[in-house]
Order: sequence, then structure tokens, then C-alpha cells
Amino acid sequence: MGVRARAAHHQQPRQRSTALVLVPLALIAVITVVDLRSPTNIHLGPLLVIAPALTPSFAGPRLTALVGGLAIAAQVLIAFLHGGFTTSNHIAQIVALTALCALIVTFTAIRDHRVRQLARAQSVAEAAQRALLRPLPERIGPLEIATMYLAAEEETQIGGDLYTATRTRDGTRMLIGDVRGKGLAAVGESALLVSAFRLIAAQHDTLADLASTLDHNVGRYLVDFAQESGDTAEHFITAVLVDLPDDEPVAHLTNCGHPPPLLLRDGRTLAVDSVPAAPPLGVHALGDGKYPNESVPFDVGDTLLLYTDGVTEARDQTGEFYPLGERAAHWTKCSPEALVNHVRRDLLAHVGRRLNDDAAVIAVRRAEPTTVHPTEPGRESVGSQSSGSRPGPPAGPPAPR
Repeated sequence: MGVRARAAHHQQPRQRSTALVLVPLALIAVITVVDLRSPTNIHLGPLLVIAPALTPSFAGPRLTALVGGLAIAAQVLIAFLHGGFTTSNHIAQIVALTALCALIVTFTAIRDHRVRQLARAQSVAEAAQRALLRPLPERIGPLEIATMYLAAEEETQIGGDLYTATRTRDGTRMLIGDVRGKGLAAVGESALLVSAFRLIAAQHDTLADLASTLDHNVGRYLVDFAQESGDTAEHFITAVLVDLPDDEPVAHLTNCGHPPPLLLRDGRTLAVDSVPAAPPLGVHALGDGKYPNESVPFDVGDTLLLYTDGVTEARDQTGEFYPLGERAAHWTKCSPEALVNHVRRDLLAHVGRRLNDDAAVIAVRRAEPTTVHPTEPGRESVGSQSSGSRPGPPAGPPAPR
């Protein structure tokens, strides 16, 4: 959405409410008539300022100026017909009303200018989000996918959480991660890891080797981010790498200091935490540089739920954490899209509509085998959550397991 379109979107409620201009016009008429019918020692003209003061709530500076001009004209009419135009009292009322109307119009113009600035900033944020977090396809090979991203900072749609996926020769590799920090300050570090993953994900035979390479390369640049920002705290990124072969009912995972994924199967929710998590990416000096690789069964109908700690550490008004595993157990039969929608609504209801940290979720379900169209390794499949097209029906019966 362009800047002008976004500004127009912000101003649509005001534009749809321009019929409310009848309210200040009616006030001007009523106050004028009542003042003219009142004794000369009663002055209701100062009440005319109410009309231009109400107008900015539903109109822009031009309509506000028009209403203000009508209020001033009404005050002049009252002065001419009710006591004399040249009396000091009427002159003072006209001058004061003119000054107040000018101030109201000025502040209305400033407000609209800031609305346009906000629209421009949001347009830039959306462009950054599209470049960094391109929507994942609804289907990649035998996998059905749905994602959710909730930014903690108001008026932004991006932050320190990240996810991406790419095709390899015989499967799909996915990444979900969380940069230390949140909001726009963490966007640069998120972009660094996402770009590195997209570039080299298909060049390594195992996730352990891929994690080691990401740790080595990302760590060098995180130091540069820290020096540029003057932040003395340590910079790192927690992440989970997932390798999902097309023709094997298994999921390979490497956990780099991230909350363990959940496996949804037969009405149960299992935490994939049998292998201890390695240190986060960017702090390879804390470990031996080796990352463990875990394999878990991931058969047709199973759903893998990847998430960031912004989900599980979200608190309600009593300080209770969001019980993702417990809630997800009720939705194990849902499609990935329905599951993600359930989590979104339930999470926002739990925290009272306001998150204190960025939150991201990926739901991946292995569907019935279909014909997998070859995709160049290292490139993402074409599609998006909003407009991705699903493949046709299977060419034949499922292969026996």
C-alpha cells in the first residue's frame, strides 16, 4: 500500500463522518438565534467556539477553517444586530474567536501532517517486513504451512523474531529465531541471519554443519552491530533449524538455545527436547563449536509447532505464562492455518490484547504425499499465505510405510 493510499486509509473514518459537519453548523445557528433573542446584557457569542473545536474530531483543516469562518461571521452578525458592531465587548469577542479558530486550524493541519508521516513510516516498515519475512507458501512439497507474527511495538509489523524456509534437493529446511531485544532495533540482526540462511542452507549436508557455519559468520557481524549501537550487552540469536525430507517420515532438528518445538499428534502435544540445546548463534566461544542434531518421527498428519519465547513467556494480568502446549493439545486435528488462528486469538486474549515481546509461530503439517515439483536448491517456493495456490490432487495412492 502506497503512502498516499495509507494516509487516505487513516483518514477514511474522518471522511466517512463528514456528515457530522451538520452538528457544528446547527450549533452556530442555534447559538446565533438564541443570542439575538436574548437581552443585550447576555452574551452567548463566545459559545460559538464550540463549533470549530468539535470539527477536527471528524474533519481536516479545510473544513475546520470553513466552520471557523462561519462562526466568526455569526459573531459579526450578532455584533451588528445586537448592541452595535463597534462596542468594545463585541470587538474583543470577534478578535478572540478569530485567534482561537486560527489555532484550531493550525493544530489540525499539524495533526494531519503527522498522520501522513506515520503512514510513510508504516509503508517503510511494511517494505522491510516483505523483504525480511517474506510470507511462506501455504504448501511446500508434502508440507502444509501457516505462520503468525505479532510485533510488540505499536505501529510496527516487524521486530526481533524471524522465520524463513528454503528448498533443498530432497526436502525443505526451515528456520525460526529470536534476536536479543525487540522491535525495530533488532531488525538489522534479524535480516543478517535470514539472509545468511537463505544463502547457504542448501550447501550443507547436515543441520549441525549449517548451524556451525551460521554461528561463525553471524557472530562476526553481531559484534559490529554492538559497536555501532554502543550497546555493551552481548548480542546473540536463539534459533531452531529444521530439515524435513520429502520422502521420509522424520524431522531433523538442531536447537541453538531456543524454546523446543512442539509435536502435535493424536490429541497429544510433545515437547521435542530430548537433546540439550546448544548455545545461541553468535556466542560460539561458549561452546565447542559443535551442534547436536536430533531426529524425531514426523509422519502424515503430524504437526510441528515452532515458536519464539514471546509466545510462551506472555503473561496475563495475574502473571501466569501462556500455556502453549496445554492449549495446542485441543487443536491437534486442526489444519496449520486454523491452528495458528486459534493460537493468535487465544494468546491475545490471554495478555489482554497487548504483548510485551515479539511473537512468531510456524505450524507445519506433513500431508498426504503428492508429486513434488523440483525447486532449485536454496530458493524458496513461489507463493504466499494470502495468495498461494494449493497443488492438485495426488497422482496416486500414498506410498506404503
